[in-house]
Amino acid sequence: MTVTATLKPVRLKTYGRARDAWPLDPEVVHLNHGSFGAVPSRVVEAQDALRRRADRSPVDWFPRLAGLVAEARERTAPFVGARADDAVFVPNASAAATVVYNALRLEPGDEILVTDHGYGAVTMGAQRLARRFGAGVRTVELPLLASDDEIVQHFADALTARTRLIVVDQITSPTARLLPTRRIAELAAERGVRTLVDGAHAPGLIPDAATAGGGDWWFGNLHKWPCAPRGSALLVTAAADRQELWPLIDSWGAPEPYPHRFDTQGTVDVTTYLATPAAIDFIEGEYGWDATRRTMSALADAGAETIAQALRPFSTVEPLTPLPSPVPSMRLVRLPDGLGATREDADELRMELLDETGVETAFTSFRGIGYFRLSAHLYTEGTDFEAFAERCVPQILRRAGIVAPATTTIP
Repeated sequence: MTVTATLKPVRLKTYGRARDAWPLDPEVVHLNHGSFGAVPSRVVEAQDALRRRADRSPVDWFPRLAGLVAEARERTAPFVGARADDAVFVPNASAAATVVYNALRLEPGDEILVTDHGYGAVTMGAQRLARRFGAGVRTVELPLLASDDEIVQHFADALTARTRLIVVDQITSPTARLLPTRRIAELAAERGVRTLVDGAHAPGLIPDAATAGGGDWWFGNLHKWPCAPRGSALLVTAAADRQELWPLIDSWGAPEPYPHRFDTQGTVDVTTYLATPAAIDFIEGEYGWDATRRTMSALADAGAETIAQALRPFSTVEPLTPLPSPVPSMRLVRLPDGLGATREDADELRMELLDETGVETAFTSFRGIGYFRLSAHLYTEGTDFEAFAERCVPQILRRAGIVAPATTTIP
């Protein structure tokens, strides 16, 4: 019997079985919440109602939008431990990083530190910022199993007189590591260096994520674990120079100070922002956020062990990677040698298995090694992990050149 066999489906107050609260395709196994999230039906309905309201009377809708966005911001900011006056809505984490990069000025020879766990688009933005001013970008290499103390020491060793900015993930996307960003930011501040904390995965997984993350600027996606409509994120800062931050689109809010200038974005569909409080309230009301984090952690542990069990009889590598400070929802399971060695290979494997098996997955690559990045939410069930073992493991082994039965029997 697998560790998932005894897992019962999560039950919600209103819906009963949690899966019934999400409009997910029942013919697909959903094991990749972490990439694009999943929006509960009640939140979809809330957003649809807002769109209908806009379409019924556009002239009534758009002049009032700034006030509605400000109200949503006031309701959402406390969820990440921030003051509403320190927070602005942006479409996603990468947009938040771009807002900050656009405000920064460097000198030739200055340096930005990133890590080898960083999210590609955010790192690319740092590289573009450096090119604008003739500065450089240097990568701090962090071992996958490094302790918090070791990680902080790596940054201490990397800082130089030329370092002006650190860009670091609170929860890493490719490796599902929780990094000690507050300690890193405090170290940087002592050296006169500023820190941009990428908390894309942190809201919902870490209580008061912005406060916990630290840094001069922090940002996080709300359309991942809080299950808001896609295109909703917060940028949070109390920095003295935050009035240098501007929306990516110039609009009629330009004369307003931060954060209010971000509340006006012309005819952009901001119902993603306005429906975000409904998503946060949905999880809290139906199950509770503390309980959600505990349940996601238990699901992720059980799922990783089930999939590792399915791989162990056929693979020469130990597939389960026990990471220090695991996040509640995500785990890494190592793939057999030769699979997912690059990001492109990992992405290709994801889409091939979806087409062949009907299982949504996330595969990542770190230092030439491929991993299955498992992620779970309340709608995830033990049978989903068993489906991965039965459908995907044979395909994975075949691609790795390992002889295995056509269908893997779960021990």
